[in-house]
Amino acid sequence: MKRRVVITLIGCGIASALWPQRARADKVYRVAFVVPTGQFVDAKEGDAWRGLVLAFLQGMQELGYVDNKNLKFEFYSAEGKFGQLDEIASRVLGTSPDVILAGGGGANEVAHAFQRATRTVPIVMANSSDPAAQGLVASLARPGGNITGFSGNTGPDFEAKRLQLLMEVAPNATKVAYLGLKLDWESPAAIGVRGAAEKLGIDLLHAEHTPTSYDEAFALIVREQVRGLFIARNPWNFSNRRAITGFAADRQIPAVYPTREFAEVGGLICYGPSLSDLYRRAAGHVDKILKGVKPAELPVEQPTKFDLVINSKTAKLLELNVPPTLLALADDVME
Repeated sequence: MKRRVVITLIGCGIASALWPQRARADKVYRVAFVVPTGQFVDAKEGDAWRGLVLAFLQGMQELGYVDNKNLKFEFYSAEGKFGQLDEIASRVLGTSPDVILAGGGGANEVAHAFQRATRTVPIVMANSSDPAAQGLVASLARPGGNITGFSGNTGPDFEAKRLQLLMEVAPNATKVAYLGLKLDWESPAAIGVRGAAEKLGIDLLHAEHTPTSYDEAFALIVREQVRGLFIARNPWNFSNRRAITGFAADRQIPAVYPTREFAEVGGLICYGPSLSDLYRRAAGHVDKILKGVKPAELPVEQPTKFDLVINSKTAKLLELNVPPTLLALADDVME
């Protein structure tokens, strides 16, 4: 059975002065944050969830919810063992939560597990992928059940743009490895990337990893002497981002990543939805549900904020000259 981590003000290291001095109400609302992989406290991968947990709690704070006063926030992780999500769902529902927050690139799998267990407890997905196609909601505009939230899905054209950005930074990267699961490689997004690679004259090969191992993928990258990396958007890549960016640095391979969290641990260039913005916005959905709005009436919303982040220190280590036009377009250039 996996360890439950209860997030408190002291545990998060958040000064009490950050919270409003007056609670919203006498009732204590229970919110359970469930993720498929990674940890919050004592995380081996650099506190993989710390930033996003705090983004959500900040959103709740701004709406007047004070931890251990009118809010009880708990964090659960399957730590990569998706087969345990049903057991976790049963255990979480036994605590009578008011709202379930499904997080991570595997938010769909979390939501599916809770959907099998309950059709009444509200579920908010902080970062889902095509929830209508996967049967989680009837439609984005009218979810129609007990599930709603946010979609981080950006589509094939957006993913193709990521490959183009890699070429702008590393024009000699004519052989690129796509680091992702078999499911990622067969997805519409990857098909878009493969089409873009053909047009750009790039030899794109699949460096397939599994949920538990990157050894074969890394070995293939070395063996094939690739000159660029394209990192797929999935929860394992997110949780293992330090290992991935470290491998790319050790092998002197330019890489493009899906979110700014990779740049924060040395990733060269990142382009994608702002995850912290999605998690802050998720607090708004939770607040509305706690005030009586039904999830069926809350549309699943799309990303509205995107980050283009360049790590100039990594570019220097790779001896790359980032075009001034691209630097000017960047939302953040990390030194």
